Amino acid sequence: MGCSQASGSGKLIVDSIHGDIHLTEREVDVIGTPSFQRLRRLKQLAMAQMVYPSATHTRFAHSVGALGMMIRILNAAEKNGLDISTDRAEQLRLAALLHDIGHYPYSHLMEGLDSVKLSEEMVEGIRQPMDRQKSPYPPHDELGSLIVTQRTDLLKALGGPEQAKIVADIFTRSVTADAQLSKLVHSSFDIDRWDYLLRDSHATGVPYGHIDINYLLNNLRASPEKVLGFSRKALPAVEHFLLARFFMYRAVYYHKTIFGLEEACRQLLRRLRDRNEERYHIPLNGEEVKDLVRSDALLTFTDAIVDEIIQKAVDHKGDEDEDKTIRALARSIQSRRPPRLIEEVPVCEEPGTRHNDGTAFFERCRNSLKTLSEEFGIPLGQFILCSTPKITIMKAPREYRASEITDLKPDELRTREHEEEEEQIWIFEDEKAEPKSFWDIGYSLVGKCAKYFVQSFRLYVVYEGEDQVITNLKEKVKDWDKI
Repeated sequence: MGCSQASGSGKLIVDSIHGDIHLTEREVDVIGTPSFQRLRRLKQLAMAQMVYPSATHTRFAHSVGALGMMIRILNAAEKNGLDISTDRAEQLRLAALLHDIGHYPYSHLMEGLDSVKLSEEMVEGIRQPMDRQKSPYPPHDELGSLIVTQRTDLLKALGGPEQAKIVADIFTRSVTADAQLSKLVHSSFDIDRWDYLLRDSHATGVPYGHIDINYLLNNLRASPEKVLGFSRKALPAVEHFLLARFFMYRAVYYHKTIFGLEEACRQLLRRLRDRNEERYHIPLNGEEVKDLVRSDALLTFTDAIVDEIIQKAVDHKGDEDEDKTIRALARSIQSRRPPRLIEEVPVCEEPGTRHNDGTAFFERCRNSLKTLSEEFGIPLGQFILCSTPKITIMKAPREYRASEITDLKPDELRTREHEEEEEQIWIFEDEKAEPKSFWDIGYSLVGKCAKYFVQSFRLYVVYEGEDQVITNLKEKVKDWDKI
């Protein structure tokens, strides 16, 4: 366990992961704002506590931990020859502290509402209404920038609009921010990932996220061009980190029960938003979300809002299949009776693969799910057809076709190059001044495996009846993945 150095205010936070985190006066002021205190009421892992009971830690704890991690990295970087000014170090610390200030209730669960597809839409080929596509929910980092640069309490705590803009540019990876130092806040190897792997592993009780932070920090190096990387002898620790993140996604973040409950909640929120009933108070689009965070309503924009919506939906009135589906989804979440997994088709493929057992399964579901629904008398909306995002060990640099490059505007090209730069991990070999990309290390077995992705295609049903019905459903769909 590390310990940050004293920072002048005399105040510290005792953290379960990083030990004593010493705060500056400005950091004390930022943490004390109502906008930052809201993070105490956002769980870090959304519904993971439904499976891992102790996973109730908050975005507040993670944000403070990210600050602690940043302090440790800055100390290590200074010892290894990276000259960072006092002002820049302060800005990096504040960016680490505020990088998650824009998270939604239940974090990514609610943030991704615009991408939710209902079973009826998948089966019948219906698209979401166009008016919502014109103004989707903004990503949490964009919302965070809005909060940092427009909320009065944070503007005062940060010392004014100019400082607030600099801090927001760092955690949003704006191209106006320092390209190398911004990577400390967001990249393949950043304070966010280092902290959440350690913290989430500790809270859930699984061992996969226990990475060797001290060894990595002791082998941090900086090139004359201020490129941060690691000495070659730390390559096993780098590979361990990449595998830790991969296995945490497999075991925790996309766990079949957690993912099923969260997808049920996304489906519920999407249905209720479409109905636009006043009692549910779900923002209809991105502009309403932005208006909300500018107002005093931000302080109550917490997990409690979703919990209240679920409770109201349990008592939802109506006899149509849509009404029955809303009640069933809400009861499933509230009573911790998760959607039943009927079939899961896992695949491991190389990028660019279009057809596999998973896509075959999805296509069969789209063609046959309505018939299955009618045969078993279960509303189509209670079937949840979904796939996990692709899990990779590390995002590979993309190879662009010439037509893609020529069609991009200069600003768009710079942005894409900046994003790909963020995904690089640099390794210093021998005494060479400049490092080489992890992707160019020919003797890394992990690097060779990194070109593959793993993904699971799943069919759930929200059903409270006899277990025999679930057994019969599983028997019906067991061969639907055959190409």
